[in-house]
Amino acid sequence: MKKVIASVLTASMALSLGMVGSAMAVSADDLIKVAVINNDPNESGYRTANDKDLQAMFNKDNGYDATFYYSLKNDEQIAYAQQAIQDEVDYLLLSAADTSGWDSVLQDANDAGISVILFDRTIDASEDLYVASVVSDMAQEGNTAVDWLASQGLDEYNVIHIQGVMGSAAQIGRSGALTAKADAEDNWNIVVEQTAEWNAENAQQIVQSVIDSGDKFNVIYAENDDMAKGAVAALDKANISHGVDGDVIVMGFDCNKWALQELLDGKWNYDGQCNPFQASYINDIITKLQAGETLEEKVIVMTEVGFDAATITAEDVENFGI
Repeated sequence: MKKVIASVLTASMALSLGMVGSAMAVSADDLIKVAVINNDPNESGYRTANDKDLQAMFNKDNGYDATFYYSLKNDEQIAYAQQAIQDEVDYLLLSAADTSGWDSVLQDANDAGISVILFDRTIDASEDLYVASVVSDMAQEGNTAVDWLASQGLDEYNVIHIQGVMGSAAQIGRSGALTAKADAEDNWNIVVEQTAEWNAENAQQIVQSVIDSGDKFNVIYAENDDMAKGAVAALDKANISHGVDGDVIVMGFDCNKWALQELLDGKWNYDGQCNPFQASYINDIITKLQAGETLEEKVIVMTEVGFDAATITAEDVENFGI
């Protein structure tokens, strides 16, 4: 049987009233037991912010007994989910490393009466296997970025495409838009397409390899900020200009504050937002489920934008940087 939250205040209401950690605290017997399965917080600045947001929400002061699990590997995450089922948690919160392979363990969770809530990423599974999802539209992130790139009006696009962890929702969505555009346009060429697994050093090696090969390029499309940073390190080492009025357009994703500052300084050209602050949305979902209410929306898509070096402001850096 599900436990009931002692306070009817949502987390967002409590935060605005300064009540989290005091009035919302409940006894140990009333704590809602959750397992949070996430990617490694050290994966990127986005993931660090995402984990910090979840940790701040899902704790005893806010009425939760939470266990956090981390891995970039799908099989390890599935094993964590199996452990959570054995531990008889009330809710399983999942940001899957890979979109596939989840049907069986999530069916086990459903059979055990455990409600599954997806966050950050979607999965390739029946919607019957989870009660709600709070996610970014990775495909739209990619489309927004590629539309911006097309608007730059280059005579020829020679793109170094640095991908994230293959099979992740972020990689699939951000790659898909660029691949479709390159397939459709004769003047769009993918010089190299390779995963750096969200890692700056790996990205730097990829770009350095292209530089050493002598292949021409004028765009770096990196699927997160850390990889864009690594790519720029290779450009700087080779004295290749980049950013506003430079020879190479630099694009990243996630909107780390330091990355948006690179745009403001004219060293990068574009950064796509990926909103990591999902915990309050998840808490509101749990609050409604605990009260026996029907959810108005099964899928909540985070609002996200793209930033252009030509128009970004210091206020944008402060307000949107993570």
